[in-house]
Amino acid sequence: MHRPSPAPRRRRNRPARLTIRLLTVVALVLGAALTGPAPAARAAVPVTRVADFGSNPGQLNMYVYRPASLPAHPPVVVALHGCTQSAQVYADNSGLPRLADRDGFVLVLAETTSSNNIQKCFNWFQTTDNRRGQGEALSIRQMVSHAVSAYGADPGRVYVTGLSAGGAMTSVMLATYPDVFAAGAVVAGLPYDCTRDNSPYTCMNPGVDLAPSAWAQRVRDAYPSYDGPWPRTAIWYGQQDTTVVPLNAAELRDQWTALQGLSQTPARTSVIGPDSTRHDEYLAADGTVAVEVDAVPGIGHGTPVEPGSGDRQCGATGAPYFLGSICSSYWIARFFGLEGSSPGGGSLPAPTGLATTAVTGTGVGLRWDAVSGAADYAVFRDGGPVGTTSGTSYTDTGLTAGTTHTYAVAARDDAGTAGPRSGTITVTTTGGTAACWTGSNYAHVQAGRAVTGGGYTYAKGTNQNMGLYNTFVTHTLKESPVGTYTIADGGCP
Repeated sequence: MHRPSPAPRRRRNRPARLTIRLLTVVALVLGAALTGPAPAARAAVPVTRVADFGSNPGQLNMYVYRPASLPAHPPVVVALHGCTQSAQVYADNSGLPRLADRDGFVLVLAETTSSNNIQKCFNWFQTTDNRRGQGEALSIRQMVSHAVSAYGADPGRVYVTGLSAGGAMTSVMLATYPDVFAAGAVVAGLPYDCTRDNSPYTCMNPGVDLAPSAWAQRVRDAYPSYDGPWPRTAIWYGQQDTTVVPLNAAELRDQWTALQGLSQTPARTSVIGPDSTRHDEYLAADGTVAVEVDAVPGIGHGTPVEPGSGDRQCGATGAPYFLGSICSSYWIARFFGLEGSSPGGGSLPAPTGLATTAVTGTGVGLRWDAVSGAADYAVFRDGGPVGTTSGTSYTDTGLTAGTTHTYAVAARDDAGTAGPRSGTITVTTTGGTAACWTGSNYAHVQAGRAVTGGGYTYAKGTNQNMGLYNTFVTHTLKESPVGTYTIADGGCP
């Protein structure tokens, strides 16, 4: 995310124009420094521009990637690019079109332009664009309405994700239209309405620390009359991001867990992907994951991708801000419940109500709602079949303690033909090893392992005084249980 430049389409007084010109020069310099040489040419993903999708008060462009084969009433995923990017760049490098082909969803790519913002950033920080019923937020809402109408999509399965300014705009859409989006994934973004009383630069770095209840109230204020369920939210960030610092991920977590009425301590923690991304999950009362936080080690500001042809690989690093590590789009689609949602050959519907009944160090118990006409059910772990059962429960055994797995089930008819798979749930077996973290007090606060007060640093969960809040005082923190940190300078674990 570059330093945000206000939209030039709006009139301002002369002093404001001078400030904007200065900020534009700074942003252009940063853009030249961060963008680097142009990538080699590569085949573009075929996207189609939709010229007429509504009144479009935010003056955005709409593009669509439609897979060659779609199920009846497919889901919709809205993707929002980062600063200096375009819809085409996001389609070419994020890996989302490949997942749309595999999982059977319509991909809508919203695009802003330099007429709106000199650096082509979504204007997440402007009240004219980040409020319900106006500006860019309304334009994106109109894109969803058009997709549902034009493709016969399921209005109950609409999702949104985005990077950086697009990630911040994802927060805007979840807050202003919780009645539209079932879930969202914020990549290197910020909590909603941070700029109510702060500059966008302060929000990005060093970040703003508010109480969870205060962050939650800002979302409630976006749509005061709303009393329905809040969207499920995934939060992705690079642990070395200095543009939108990791504190923002902790504040986003606070905002959405507080809205869901959940603790800010994860119910389970694991690692995923080839780079051991830390994967924290916050569970609703029914056992589903309401909020998750994914901390990607070794990268800064950008969308994590893992080029390759494997089932869990996707994306390309041929453009700036697409960083080789883990295929975040794969895990985001799985969080949305889209993995394997494309119909199978059978006529039976997908089972619903998949939930855990028990979790131990070596096993996971599952249950789901019966499907009329089903002869039996196939159970899938991590995308592959692990067994069948004639009932509506199953226990998966022989697992390793502290490991994470994703489950789905499909109903089969008398001929053994399976229908579409259910939505997925992710489960971590018990008995994992305590995690240890070494860093400066500043780094611990930015990563959400500690808090500040009166110039001092305190370990989360134990409130141990770690000394002055700066980059010079260093400690090792032991996390046990999950979300509770203890000073362990003498040895860890």
